[in-house]
Amino acid sequence: MTTDDAASAAIKKADAAAGHAASSLRGDNAKVHPEQAIARTGILSARVLGFDVQGAMVRLWTTTVRGSAAGHATPKAAFQSVTVTLIWESNDWKVEDSSSTSGLVAPIDARQASNVTSDFSDYIPAAAEDPVLSGTVGEDGFPTAYERSKRGAHAAATSAAMLYGDPRFFTDDNWRHKMLAATAAPSVLGTVTSDADSTARLVVENRGLGSDGKTADGGELITRTAALGTRSVSYSGQAASIELWTASVGGVAGKDETQRPQVAFLRMTVDLAWSDGTWKTTAVTPSEPLVPSPPAAEQAAPADRFADVGGASDAPAFA
Repeated sequence: MTTDDAASAAIKKADAAAGHAASSLRGDNAKVHPEQAIARTGILSARVLGFDVQGAMVRLWTTTVRGSAAGHATPKAAFQSVTVTLIWESNDWKVEDSSSTSGLVAPIDARQASNVTSDFSDYIPAAAEDPVLSGTVGEDGFPTAYERSKRGAHAAATSAAMLYGDPRFFTDDNWRHKMLAATAAPSVLGTVTSDADSTARLVVENRGLGSDGKTADGGELITRTAALGTRSVSYSGQAASIELWTASVGGVAGKDETQRPQVAFLRMTVDLAWSDGTWKTTAVTPSEPLVPSPPAAEQAAPADRFADVGGASDAPAFA
């Protein structure tokens, strides 16, 4: 991951960070049980601060969940702002440096109560995988074909969840229809498009959005979905069902604090079929919440601050 020059310092930095993080993985146990650890990170926003052919700087808005699936202390959520400096080396992007600070805090949706620790057992290391984001897209701006494997199915499911959480899904009819045509199986495209159009209209009406996707006082719709982990429900060469644990942020960045963006932690099931040389979705269905404890003693950011992470250009790369 790192440049040759930065490798040694990066290892020391990572070892120190791991040591500091150990206490958060204990929960209320006397010691850390690695097999019960919950350590998941989702990328909600990726803003390019600078770029040329030799180097780049990217700022990520992330949500993390840390804790243990054993004991009584529910794993805890946090938000970070992570700045990564990259160098083009050996025909690849390599990390030269990274730093993190506290990120914008989105309150957990008041309708979601924290789960008990045992509910998190589906997302311990042995039971689920971290999503891998490659950023590979085709000429149409949507993900290219995925390999016919479990890994390919997991990547396709991750992209689907992220695409359904993109603000353009709700505010841009043309983008939504192109996205669905590129990712949904032909057998369900008509039904999926009709359902998606109805959902988008409902969000626009409920949020008071105009044709420009903004409220009357200039507020901007903020929607993001980050995948925290993925696991297979079923898989064959013809069909797959993948469950994702997601963090979805929704609200309006503007003057109206009653519409401040909030985060909801959901399990989401993505059903896929092998079609036209890639994995296509047949259904994307939210299911039971899996909710960590809220960030400790951190005040939610004002609604207008979330404009810094809004907009389609700040969306993270697709898997």
